[in-house]
Amino acid sequence: MAGIRLVTDSAADLDPKDMAARKVAIVQLDVRLGDTPPAVTRDWSPEEFWQHCAETDVLPETSAPSPGAFQEAFTAARSDGADGVVCVTLSSRLSATYQAAAAAAEAMSGELPIVVIDSLSVTMGEGLAVLTGLEAAEAGSTLDQVEAAIRHALAKTYVYGTFDTLDNLRKGGRVGSAQALIGSLLSIKPVIEIRDGVVEPESRQRTRTRSLEYLADKVKQAGPVEQLAVIHAAAPDVEVLVDRLAEGFDRAKILVSYIGPVIGTHSGPGAIGVCYQVA
Repeated sequence: MAGIRLVTDSAADLDPKDMAARKVAIVQLDVRLGDTPPAVTRDWSPEEFWQHCAETDVLPETSAPSPGAFQEAFTAARSDGADGVVCVTLSSRLSATYQAAAAAAEAMSGELPIVVIDSLSVTMGEGLAVLTGLEAAEAGSTLDQVEAAIRHALAKTYVYGTFDTLDNLRKGGRVGSAQALIGSLLSIKPVIEIRDGVVEPESRQRTRTRSLEYLADKVKQAGPVEQLAVIHAAAPDVEVLVDRLAEGFDRAKILVSYIGPVIGTHSGPGAIGVCYQVA
């Protein structure tokens, strides 16, 4: 038997080729950029997405996958002999993706054991949890054990970030109480966090440099960190943050990932953040 398989969505910002090699299915959210349809943007790399965004004033739009897209992934796992599936989605408070996955799992009730987990997180906050579950699955863990490993990881996962613009976040309606930051971006660089599945203001920093220092300090003050990722939306100063983090964490173990089209639609260009799991 093939053991337990992982399914996630493209908001996790995991490398598609690496995940395909490890038999993790990634269900795509649709991203539209002006007249460019999802069928085209789906084939763009994160670098290409940000290049196209820089060439237009139109803000991208996203929509959740259909239950059928998840059912297709679950069916493929069953056909490949999987004993069960654990599916991890981005926050249900930011997207209908979790509901689509849950509906697909319900439709396949009795055909294959499927657990759907609402990460209440985004980008590599979700992605690190998937990687934790994948390690457990590849070690031969049961469905219950993989689920427990993921839920344990999510309970100690933190996501913080800073933006160059809040236009995308505001127009996308994903601001939460971070609405208080709108209009003050000219004088401050806000730091936000993902708290209980939504975007919340964490602090206000006066400069970009200070905001990056603040993010690095958050990680350093968190105590022992098991996994650490730096995420960015084509930010030119990403290495500055990595250098700061490397002062207290093995640089070779810092995952650096682009914020892809799904989360990038709301973060805007130049966004940068940290996602980490404490011990």
